[in-house]
This record gives sequence, C-alpha cells and structure tokens, in this order.
Amino acid sequence: MIFFPCLFSFLQEWRVWLEKDGHPISFWHDVPLYPDAANKRIVNFVVEIPRWEDGKIEIRRQEPLNPIFHDDRNSLPRFVESVFPLKSYPFLYGSIPQTWESPNFNHDFTNAPGDNDPIDLFDVGQDVGYIGQVKQVKILGALAPNDGGETDWKVLGIDVNDPIAPLVDDFEDLELYRPGLLKAYRDWFTYYKVARGGDLIPIVGETYQNSSYAASVVETGHAYWLDLVKGAVDTNTINYNQTSRPDIRESYVSRCEATLRLGLPAASDEKPAAPKLERFQQWFYLDSTLKLIEENVVV
Repeated sequence: MIFFPCLFSFLQEWRVWLEKDGHPISFWHDVPLYPDAANKRIVNFVVEIPRWEDGKIEIRRQEPLNPIFHDDRNSLPRFVESVFPLKSYPFLYGSIPQTWESPNFNHDFTNAPGDNDPIDLFDVGQDVGYIGQVKQVKILGALAPNDGGETDWKVLGIDVNDPIAPLVDDFEDLELYRPGLLKAYRDWFTYYKVARGGDLIPIVGETYQNSSYAASVVETGHAYWLDLVKGAVDTNTINYNQTSRPDIRESYVSRCEATLRLGLPAASDEKPAAPKLERFQQWFYLDSTLKLIEENVVV
C-alpha cells in the first residue's frame, strides 16, 4: 500500500512512503531484493518514474525510511528534457531494493566508485506503471555508464507479466521482438543530459553486458547493502533505518514505532500540484554530432 503525504508532485515537500499493515516502511531497505531467493534472475523493482513521465522522481536516501520525492536543483523541481524522437523517460525507471552502489572504493568493471544509490533499473515492459509501484522483473542485461566519474549501473529488465517475458532471457533476445529498442535506449543514456547543458555520458564496455553478468552485479550490490545496514561501512549520509530485520540491531526500528520515533507524518496532507516549467513542454533536437540545436529551444 502506498502512503501519500502530498497527493501531487512538482512540490519540494512532496513525499511518498510505502506502508505495510498500516505502518510506514522503506522502499529501499524493507522491500526484499528477490521475490524467490532461489531465482537470482528475477528481482523486485521500485518504480520511481513511470514511462513517459519527465519529473526526476527518486528515493530520498538521507531521510528516515527513504521516501520517494521530487528531486530539485536551485530550489526548483528537476525534469528531464524530451530529446526527439523519445519522449521524457521512454521506459519505466527506478531502483532495485536492498542493493547499494558503494562509493567507498573503485569497482572492478568500471574502475570508478559507486554513486551512493541503490542500483538503477529500467523496465522495457509494456505496462506504463505508477510511482511507488513494486514490480517483479526479469534481468536481461545491464549498461555501465560512467556518470561524472561515478559507476551508475543501469540494469535492463522486463516485467515478468509482459507478453514477451517468457520468450527473452538475455538482452540480445529483445531485438527479435522489439527491434531497435536496445540501441535507442543505450543511446538515450549517453545523450539525455545534453539538452540541459551536460556532457555525453560514456558507457563502459560500449554496449550491454549479458544477463548473467548483470545478475552478478545485483548480487554484489546486495552484499554492499548488507554492510550498509549493519553499520559496517561509511554510510555517506544515507539513512539506513529498516523495519524488517530485527536481527540487524544497528538499523532496526519497529514498524509500530516508526512514525513516532522517526518523526514521520501520521496522515496525508493533500496539496495541488505546482505548475511544470514551460521549458519541459517542448522537444529538444540534437544534430549528428549529438550537440543541441539551439535554434529550436523555445524557452
């Protein structure tokens, strides 16, 4: 069940907590990584950004029980620009619970530290999804962007209920059923920040890593996460309170006591949505060298 302190987004104070049995829990630390511990190719996935949405919605790592919030920059809510021909986020985007990209050392594959977040996943299934949805997805592969000198894995997955999920086991299988998708999404991850004035993002290894390797990245990220919630490593300002593992006393808070102890709101406070900036109502166009064509920018 989802708990909405504010019903709409585009507000700095807007938060979404996950509820269990009427009490708040953490999307990051309480949702189990694997629906079935015997099958490491299927994971739970927290939807932060539904397909075709452009708000930069993510898990708030510094706050108790890590609610979903609308990220901001310079006191304004962040959005992603629509770079033609793909609109907003062209897939469901979010994170894999109980994983962590540790920033405390350089990772072997990328030779760069982690970005201090749960591992990201993009779901190429047909379902549009909604904010805070917890889905089960099959791992098909992964990309390894080096974003600003940080490891920022993007695991490729597909909803287990998607019509083609039983037919695909690795990223290469997608080309038969959804031709062009792999290249379009790989390219998107390299250029999506250009419209806002950012640089191209290099992909370590240039292309997708296979599903077996991607599953190993997730499993390793889970081990890093365990060290995090045990308080065994530098937590880098992350709030690692959790309500599901009383055996890990360093981070455990009883669900029944969480609202009071952690100072969380006890009821929803619905507010109207703030208006979206006009800048994000338009297409942005890149030339053949992936530079922004400024003449098209309206505002």
